[in-house]
Amino acid sequence: MASLCSCESRSGVTAETQCFKADSVYYAKGFEISRSDEWIIVNVRNPWDTLKTLRSYVLIDKNKPLPDSLPEGILIRTPIEKAVFYTSVHASMVVQMGRIDAIKGVCETQYVTDSAILTRLADGRIADIGLATAPNIEKIIELDAELIIASPYENSGYGAAEKLGIPIVEAADYMENHPLGRTEWGRFYGLLFGEGERADSIFFATKERYNYLKNLAAKSDNRPRVLLERKYGASWIIPAGGSYIGTIHSDAGADYIFSDFKGSESVHQTFESVLDRAYDADIWLFKYDTKHEYTYDILKDEYQPYSNFRPFKERNIYICHTIRTTYYDDITLHPDRLLEDLIFIYHPELLPGYSLRYYAPMK
Repeated sequence: MASLCSCESRSGVTAETQCFKADSVYYAKGFEISRSDEWIIVNVRNPWDTLKTLRSYVLIDKNKPLPDSLPEGILIRTPIEKAVFYTSVHASMVVQMGRIDAIKGVCETQYVTDSAILTRLADGRIADIGLATAPNIEKIIELDAELIIASPYENSGYGAAEKLGIPIVEAADYMENHPLGRTEWGRFYGLLFGEGERADSIFFATKERYNYLKNLAAKSDNRPRVLLERKYGASWIIPAGGSYIGTIHSDAGADYIFSDFKGSESVHQTFESVLDRAYDADIWLFKYDTKHEYTYDILKDEYQPYSNFRPFKERNIYICHTIRTTYYDDITLHPDRLLEDLIFIYHPELLPGYSLRYYAPMK
């Protein structure tokens, strides 16, 4: 934790010294935390122009009086008692910090997989506030929300919600390319809900487990060639080698076929170009959220040329249903769990007795 002190003169007569201590941030690139005796400042970097700040948040304990002067930024009195969430992922993170009581509303409830949130949605203790792109503003007002947590997108705003006078935390964790970078955003969210120590504990435990598993996978000399996902419409969307997906599969000991695609942005490819490079892959994994379970017959009926890939012919495809599992609600705070699944698929001898959590062999 580094310290920085600055002096500011008042009326040219007296000087006040404010000392800030910067928290160490280990993997996340998108935020920084500094503290004084009176407040905590969280600066969120603009993911699309990292030399600029997207938002600054000034966190002050609601049980303490406001100081006479405040640093520039959006004031948030903590701990938050009533919040609404535009994604179930962030709501689930708060559940895991022990603050489900603070969750008053959630958007896109069809994607919720957390059992505790589902129970409270069913009995009305948590409200369904509609689509993230068009939330129910009247319901947010009715809930007397103190905070909105939303995922930012480039060149877009939050419409009428911006006029409510409620702080909006722009949760850009999804833009992090390292799995533990996303996890580390939980440390920021923990501060909002008075669970900073608990959030730190989750992060450091996950960091230790993730790196243990990564080192375990590195012991294997075999790196199976891996194909990911399916085509969508006319394109096959390929995660780049430097993306979250590219990183975690590499850390699991796989030879990701498209790891040479630089950067972190996904790349659109034709089916033919993917087949040309990946027809002889060792393993194929894909996620889906349809009502039906995928089988080899259904996959072939969907698009017959899929059957040309070697993993199809040799029955070496693994699938993950993202609604019937807690995949998305888990992997931000616990990428180690996904990493463990992947290591077992690629190197089962390293994890004897392990049972897959998210993926399963396709039938």
